[in-house]
Amino acid sequence: MELKKSPKADLRKNSSLYFVLGLAVVMGLVWVALEWKTYDEANDYDISMDVEELLDEEVPMTEQIKTPPPPPPPAAPEVIEVVEDEEEVEETVIESTETSQEEEIIEVEDVEVEEIEEDIEVPFAVIEDVPVFPGCESAGDKKACFNEMMQKHIRKNFRYPEIAQEMGIQGRVAVMFTIQKDGSIGNIRLRGPDKNLEAEARRIIEKLPKMTPGRQRGRPVRVPFSIPIMFKLQ
Repeated sequence: MELKKSPKADLRKNSSLYFVLGLAVVMGLVWVALEWKTYDEANDYDISMDVEELLDEEVPMTEQIKTPPPPPPPAAPEVIEVVEDEEEVEETVIESTETSQEEEIIEVEDVEVEEIEEDIEVPFAVIEDVPVFPGCESAGDKKACFNEMMQKHIRKNFRYPEIAQEMGIQGRVAVMFTIQKDGSIGNIRLRGPDKNLEAEARRIIEKLPKMTPGRQRGRPVRVPFSIPIMFKLQ
């Protein structure tokens, strides 16, 4: 049996027309949406009106500070008595400070000014007269004799500390001391790898004999001196 369709029931008959109308409506809505503008509400409030109202308000007057009136001037004396000055005024005589030829001139003796000795240090390398080690008084080169006698003194009194030997400690101890203005030894400073080695070096330097002090411009001065002492295990 064949199926028959009614021409009135054809749904595709006006589909293109409906499509065009729908497209036109959509485009119209899009155009209206793009062209739609919004504006902020205008504020018609006048600020000057509030300012005028504030100016119209009455401002209370501040009370004036009352200052006390000035005191009245003192009353003038009724009767003025005039007193005569009967006392005699002694005149002051100013004598001249210039000496006359008749006066004797006393001579003032010369005042001796004591010179203060400056406590200065002059290095051993630049001092004019170096300290003299005992036994170097007649030497031509006292600096060379001083260094030679220092080496002999160190070799003579040298003693390696036993505890340093057991621990295998060796090295160089830098010794610095000052030959004072009286020829004694002072201000001993040491720097070495071990306290025991430093103690032995101090003992050697403290055994130095008293020397003839060094002189700069004919005056005794303090002379710093430094020497290394080597501690080496064999």
